[in-house]
Amino acid sequence: MLVSRMPNGAPEIFATVQGEGTSLGVPSVFVRLAGCNLICTWCDTAYTWDWSRFDKKKETEELGVAAVVERVRELAKDGVRNVVFTGGEPLLQQKELAEAAELLRVAGFRVEVETNGTIVPDHATAASVDQWNVSPKLASSGNALEKRSAPSAIAWFVARPNAFFKMVIVSKDDLDEIEKLNLPRERILVMPEGTDPTTLAERSRWLAEICTEKGYRLGARMHVHIWGAERGR
Repeated sequence: MLVSRMPNGAPEIFATVQGEGTSLGVPSVFVRLAGCNLICTWCDTAYTWDWSRFDKKKETEELGVAAVVERVRELAKDGVRNVVFTGGEPLLQQKELAEAAELLRVAGFRVEVETNGTIVPDHATAASVDQWNVSPKLASSGNALEKRSAPSAIAWFVARPNAFFKMVIVSKDDLDEIEKLNLPRERILVMPEGTDPTTLAERSRWLAEICTEKGYRLGARMHVHIWGAERGR
């Protein structure tokens, strides 16, 4: 598996609490996979895919599935049984992802996968994942429509009750796009874009009012409030 590296050179597999989505606050082990099929202008993990700005050899490491699973098990403390595969875009590595997820589930872990919603999971991957955290990208991400729009993939996730839609909001203009996606309202979380507590607080204020009107759930970036932009958190 192509895994990103932390500044100290270690694979970016780390234990913390889930800072976003419906599992907010749940103690988890994160596995950050490298590579992405989109190029979001506000991406806070661009080192996982933007090889024009970052050195791929320095920022990534190839690990076997067994090594990834063993590292997760080493980091899991008493009571920690949630694993989150994030990125980058994890579904670019479906074969290895499915193998790792299945091994972890057999070992008693619950598996979440964070994805941009442009790739349809295959059968093996779908059978090994407990929760999908889907983040379809809007125009404010800077991606062309033909790159970020995948109706067949979105329809696949909409049909599964274990998929939740985490929408990153930069401005109020983004909300019109959400309505056009026809997502299940009860599974939509709107989350302010931002990598510092001040920006997140400002955007959360007007988003809270919109959530009250529209019936969306307000999402947070708890890890940013606690640790800022520190990696491995």
